[in-house]
Amino acid sequence: MTANVTHVPATHEKPSRTAGALAGTGHLVRLALRRDRIVLPVWALVIAFLAASGASAFEALYPNPAERAGLTASVAANPSFAIMFGPAYDLETAGGFTAWRFGTIAALLTSLIAAFTVTRHTRQEEDTGRQELLSSAVVGRYAPLTAGVTTAGLFSLTTGALLAAMVTGVGADATGSVAFGAAVALCGLVFTGVAAVTAQLAEYSRTANTLAGSTFGVLFLLRAAGDTSDAEWLSWLSPVGWVHRVRAFAENEWWVLALPAATTLGLCAAAYALLPRRDVGMSLIPGRPGRATAGAGLRTSLALSWRLHRGALIGWIVGFGVMGMLFGTLASGVGDIVGDSAEMKRMLQQMGGARGIEDAFLSSITGMVAMIGSMYAVQATLRMRYEETALRVEPLLTTGVGRLRWLGGHLLFVLAGTAAVLAVCGALLGLGYGLSSGDVGGEWPRVFGATLAQLPAMWVVAGAAVLLFGLVPRATVAAWALAAAFVLISMFGPILELPQAVLNVSPFAHVPQLPHAEFSATPLLWLTATAAALVAMGVTALRRRDIG
Repeated sequence: MTANVTHVPATHEKPSRTAGALAGTGHLVRLALRRDRIVLPVWALVIAFLAASGASAFEALYPNPAERAGLTASVAANPSFAIMFGPAYDLETAGGFTAWRFGTIAALLTSLIAAFTVTRHTRQEEDTGRQELLSSAVVGRYAPLTAGVTTAGLFSLTTGALLAAMVTGVGADATGSVAFGAAVALCGLVFTGVAAVTAQLAEYSRTANTLAGSTFGVLFLLRAAGDTSDAEWLSWLSPVGWVHRVRAFAENEWWVLALPAATTLGLCAAAYALLPRRDVGMSLIPGRPGRATAGAGLRTSLALSWRLHRGALIGWIVGFGVMGMLFGTLASGVGDIVGDSAEMKRMLQQMGGARGIEDAFLSSITGMVAMIGSMYAVQATLRMRYEETALRVEPLLTTGVGRLRWLGGHLLFVLAGTAAVLAVCGALLGLGYGLSSGDVGGEWPRVFGATLAQLPAMWVVAGAAVLLFGLVPRATVAAWALAAAFVLISMFGPILELPQAVLNVSPFAHVPQLPHAEFSATPLLWLTATAAALVAMGVTALRRRDIG
């Protein structure tokens, strides 16, 4: 038996190290976009709609030059507004008002979502062990980081483009809208780079997100210090400050955009340089070695739940406490931002009752706090799904810990944790307003009570997330889209004049507009009962399905 052997000429071409290191990047990008196909588009639309709504309402609220001049003078005389919103360069136009009023919040949301997206597709994949499996296949060393950065970068750029298009669509100057959208998008890209670095430094995804969020907080405070003092140069050290220094709709300082672009490139270069210095699953900041046996405070399922939730819970409490104090201090001067606009006074009085613009502002703030705080409930619920997909629940259940006991420990932080976040914010909101108005004893109880009245609506969002987790575990992430839908309906439903039946879909539409609207316990009881029913159905569904 013979065989024919074909001679293949030897090739002296060496495989490209760059191509090999990036092998599989396209597949990972498509996978990341598929996994985030609901969450990222929803957030991009929310941010763009938020800015566009302010621009569309400006002409109606301040229809004549005298009212706009009064607004400009009032804002310039009140430094509290610079802390929250940054400097105002042009309040004579709808675009300039939008850039001032929504620039910081748009940059905040874009930056945090971008940072969390990078962490989700890099460090979190290493936490679960999936990255190690992928690395054993045809996936290059730099491919996961490149895919995470690309996905977050696409989100930031899409958000900026949508924002520019929508603000232009409601009548603002097109050039200024592009400058505004570019500034927000590039701020998101900066924090894409920040998260790429923290993913190399931290051992766990929660730590990486905490570092990225803390970085934003520090830079926000740096910007606030520069905008409210003679040391304006401090604002130039902050990417949040660069969003305003572009002066969109005023001078349109395009060269400022080079600062976040260069910073993004530098941070990404640093992340790529740090990546090969560690092994997959490890970090540059080494974790502390664990004890041979669990400590006294980590020997129960409840103690384990506390360990898993404490970082996020403390972070939310601190962030909401700061927000409550700032908005409480700002509330006593809200008449300055209203200025001489009769239409704005009428609208705010309708929103919060007939007894004052400040109470109307507090009413809108408590509603906003509740809508944002409901995101904590979703995040805490998704922690249970994360533990399940990471295959850490099944070993725990073999130790004698029942499903209800395990679930109850997590639900305590979903429900009671949500209450704690809201209570701290309400306490400091009332304290800040009481101190600024000179009547802490009289104002604190009613502001605190008005804030707590939002809790049943937040529990409904938590209950819906628990139901998804128990009934359709693979769709648990859709709880983000559901929460975002409630926010969109509550914020833009009245502006778009949607039917009342649509507005009633959001649980936040049923909360009495305290502090000066007439209190009614009936809707709060119905919301609480609805939340309890949703949680009960979710628990029942979990008991009947397989884990994993």
